[in-house]
Amino acid sequence: MSNIAGNSPTLAQSLWQGGDARLKFLLLAILGSLALWLSAKIQVAFYPVPITMQTFVVLVVGMAFGWRLGAATVLLYLAEGSLGLPVFAGTPERGIGLAYMVGPTGGYLLGFLFAAAVVGWLGQRGWDRHIGTTVAAMVLGTAIIYLPGLVWLGVAIGWDKPVLELGLWPFLPGDALKVALAALLLPSIWRLSRHR
Repeated sequence: MSNIAGNSPTLAQSLWQGGDARLKFLLLAILGSLALWLSAKIQVAFYPVPITMQTFVVLVVGMAFGWRLGAATVLLYLAEGSLGLPVFAGTPERGIGLAYMVGPTGGYLLGFLFAAAVVGWLGQRGWDRHIGTTVAAMVLGTAIIYLPGLVWLGVAIGWDKPVLELGLWPFLPGDALKVALAALLLPSIWRLSRHR
């Protein structure tokens, strides 16, 4: 039974029980950062712009891991990028390291951290067990990614440019698909885990 008001086990805790907690935390953070890296590199043809599955992975990792491990996973991913590893979308072609992170997409990267923490907190309250609450959490997480992303994009390219046309509107159809996919995936995994 989900516990909307208080803490519930996360999906990761439910699926991987026992063992050393610190080792699990480290291994899951590393695996999550690798999933973020891979999701940034794979583009899916979509209208009106190709999409990556990166925001999907940020939000699913946050919900499945909980707020602490979800945020730590995104922090590890950002640290890898800041050290010059080509983990972000468009790297190394569009730059690497801190120079890339302070570019036009830097605000979205910061939004990843906040979104993973918030949806992770909601996941710890059982919001990933039902389609409706998963949709609500994913929409909130997506909005949290966009808020600093659009603000920083405006600062980076200038507010006289069409910021929403460049950084929001083209991506909404793909984000809607990712929210729907997460809303089907997470509650389904919970149902399957209860039957095993």
